[in-house]
Amino acid sequence: MILTYHEGGCIRASAGDTTLVFGPVSKQSKNFKPTSFGADVAFISVNHPDMNGAEEAGRGEKQPFIIAGPGEYEVNGIIAAGFSSRSKYDLSGQGGRDRINTIYAVDFDGLSVLYLGAESESDMPKELLEMDAPDILITPIGGSGVLSAADAQKLAVKLEAKIVIPIFFDAKTLKTFLKEAGSEGVKPVDKLTLKSKDVAGKENEVVVLSA
Repeated sequence: MILTYHEGGCIRASAGDTTLVFGPVSKQSKNFKPTSFGADVAFISVNHPDMNGAEEAGRGEKQPFIIAGPGEYEVNGIIAAGFSSRSKYDLSGQGGRDRINTIYAVDFDGLSVLYLGAESESDMPKELLEMDAPDILITPIGGSGVLSAADAQKLAVKLEAKIVIPIFFDAKTLKTFLKEAGSEGVKPVDKLTLKSKDVAGKENEVVVLSA
């Protein structure tokens, strides 16, 4: 699996000829550049232009299968489950209204991925906590209606994630998160390439992907 970051909450995961996108950015977004690649499956956590740009994740006849809410899914051999949660996502600084957020647990290319979207609460759904620890946790750390750096780190430890990838951050919140995680020396990388054997024995290893 190859993971790359495309601003905001948008993460691309590819393996072979299959591409997934989490939180694609819409053309209507005022905060981030729209998603500009094709995907087979698009996961929408929050119905907000910063994260609901499924139409930007299609190319010609290749249009993504859109998953946008709680439930169990199987698409092209990819197993996914969505869990209902809450978000107060808002980058205006005015204080966000309550939004429905969907957390996705996805098995893809032999690895388990837990994508928190624009999660604002550190209390996870009971069903999710009963699942095996995720190989890869993708979590917001930037405040502004999503998890703070400190809460994100505490949650990563609680979930026993092997690898932690932050989203929705700026230089300040990233610095705070890395300090909380004891990972001050971590430098951003353009992409992360992983196989299932690569996560064996890892515990809360932070990987920062550059946008």
